[in-house]
Amino acid sequence: MTQTVDGSVQDTLAAGRTLARTLFDDLERLTATPPGVTRVAYGDGEVAAFDLVASAAKSWDAEQRFDAAGNQYLVMPGRDRTRTILIGSHLDSVPHGGNFDGAAGVILGLAVQASLAAAGEVPPFDLAALCLRAEESCWFPHSYIGSRTALGRLDPAALDLARTDTGRSLSSHMADLGFDPDGVRAGARLFDPGEIVAYIEPHIEQGPTLVSRNVPVGLVTGIRGSFRMRTITVTGEYGHSGATPRFVRKDAGLAAARFIVALHGLWDDFEAAGEDLTVTFGEIGTDPAAHGFSKIPGTVHLCLDVRSQSPATLTKAESRVRDIAAFVEDETGCSIALGPVTGSTPAPLNEDLRAILAGGARLSGVQTMLLPSGAGHDAATYADAGIPSAMVFIRNENGSHNPHEAMDMADFDQALAVVHAAVCDPRLADLERSTQT
Repeated sequence: MTQTVDGSVQDTLAAGRTLARTLFDDLERLTATPPGVTRVAYGDGEVAAFDLVASAAKSWDAEQRFDAAGNQYLVMPGRDRTRTILIGSHLDSVPHGGNFDGAAGVILGLAVQASLAAAGEVPPFDLAALCLRAEESCWFPHSYIGSRTALGRLDPAALDLARTDTGRSLSSHMADLGFDPDGVRAGARLFDPGEIVAYIEPHIEQGPTLVSRNVPVGLVTGIRGSFRMRTITVTGEYGHSGATPRFVRKDAGLAAARFIVALHGLWDDFEAAGEDLTVTFGEIGTDPAAHGFSKIPGTVHLCLDVRSQSPATLTKAESRVRDIAAFVEDETGCSIALGPVTGSTPAPLNEDLRAILAGGARLSGVQTMLLPSGAGHDAATYADAGIPSAMVFIRNENGSHNPHEAMDMADFDQALAVVHAAVCDPRLADLERSTQT
């Protein structure tokens, strides 16, 4: 499965490769919650991860900075200190997740810095290994909290959202760690978009494409957007399973099932028309406090996640979801409350920056392929802000958000070679001047 980077490139990157292995091992040890790891957003695991990588960056005197929300920037000074290249991702995880999701991007940014420092090289611009917070929306029901706070673009209402394990607000958790929720509410940010040359987010692939194609590194073309209905409630009437005749039943379980099947039929229709769409019901459940073996279900909870690379497709799909809900209500006599809608905008990534990364791959002898991202990532926020943004996927078996993530370090080495070469590419300066908004 693995390929290796050319020997001359390996020599240049030896310090970064060694550091990365140590950091991954230490990170797993510090945040292990068998099975897997747990790094709660604004919690102990995330804090331990931030401290670990900051300690490593002291070896080459990187400057440690925080913004109002507590996103951490480990900055290696460059020849031009008026602009900054960002390489990074998030350090929180889902409960009992894998050790590589998010962390691979932060550690790769540090590995680039370590390699430059060992070679006595200075990057063309300030180079920041960026540690974003709260990317996993399982902790706070809002997408891209870290990157949105970093850019001063977080909806202030999100500060009042409760963390799922504590019931306390995002703002209170920020304040507990010494950060400034009032500054976040006002749109404070450490860097203006015009000061950012580029944002590069290395990340494990969370699907099977690179594994199935036997390619170690992917260059991402764009990121699917989404709409999410997290609190759908289907309401019928509880009744006796044997004594209630069918013609008077209002079976919330039946209504939920018909709604789910109809939306998968909608997915079939969109797919047949050549439109990009995914439909997922991640949570399906009756009320354990009220359900019973011999009871007709009176309520069912659903959580719907719909994704597409096309904003028009998402708009059309949401309208169809509402039509289907109304049809199922009429058919079953139950009500379907869809609840509030959250989500994100599809994000095409910067073609010129991707070409620079492809050039780095050719220079380093690394095989790559182009592919879209089905999952959401913080790069979408940076792209939406007009900042040249790119993602580098690293081959990874067994998916993500589970303890069995299996990124091979030889593949990480190849991604490191690609990003290192791109950082040193003089075309980055032209990219900043021609595309920055």
